[in-house]
Amino acid sequence: MPNKPKPRVLLADVDGTLVTKEKVLTPEALAAAGELRAAGIALALTSGRPPRGMAMLIEPLALTGAIAGFNGGVFVNPDLTVIESHLLDPGMAREALDLILKSGLDAWVYTEDEWLIRDKEAPHVAREAWTVKFEAKVVPEFADAHLAHAAKIVGVSDDHDLVAKTEKATQTALGSRASAARSQPYYLDVTNPEANKGGVVRMLARTMKVDAKEIATIGDMPNDVLMFKAGGLSIAMGNASKEVQAEADAVTDTNEAEGFAKAVRKFILAEQ
Repeated sequence: MPNKPKPRVLLADVDGTLVTKEKVLTPEALAAAGELRAAGIALALTSGRPPRGMAMLIEPLALTGAIAGFNGGVFVNPDLTVIESHLLDPGMAREALDLILKSGLDAWVYTEDEWLIRDKEAPHVAREAWTVKFEAKVVPEFADAHLAHAAKIVGVSDDHDLVAKTEKATQTALGSRASAARSQPYYLDVTNPEANKGGVVRMLARTMKVDAKEIATIGDMPNDVLMFKAGGLSIAMGNASKEVQAEADAVTDTNEAEGFAKAVRKFILAEQ
């Protein structure tokens, strides 16, 4: 591994990283989080989930700092009060939504406090509701009033190749006006250009008064690469693609084999 500053903060992705496929926070992961606290290293979370969708992790992990929902679209305190938001421009939101729907993906719209869908029976809706522990609101269509408060638009499909193709098309069409990246093979997240995981690193560095290179990062998906580049020591999960792994300084085990806990002990605490 390259010689980098000792981490003072570990910024962790949630799904595919901190929790298992069944969205379980294992005893080993909890223990590793406790070991970080004992070593004086703060644990911070970032996810494509809405802030409400991470509420169940706050108490078990004894989180005290900012939590970055929507890949950095909304930062909240542990009591879920909003610190700052980076919402989509309404015109940009409409353009992104049209691109996603015309590509053949389903679409969801998240505001700071609501999850809007068109069909309760659509793919991944039930699973997402179980994951985030709150229900979506069904609307006949996404109105301008909804898009005026959009924090994230998600394209959804079980055709993973189509999601990847739409990711590239959306990035090309929107350019620097928005951030578009897959948070799961079946989800394409579109957010404000400032709402990306690289921006999360910079926000934490500013508010926690640490150097960005003192923030270690761990994740598994293409949208985690920006935080790998913005922070210090970067760790990819064993379940990450080879392309994502190639962008990291180190690779740990999978999220089904305690990869988070192993990474904390091998790459973070062993360096203290």
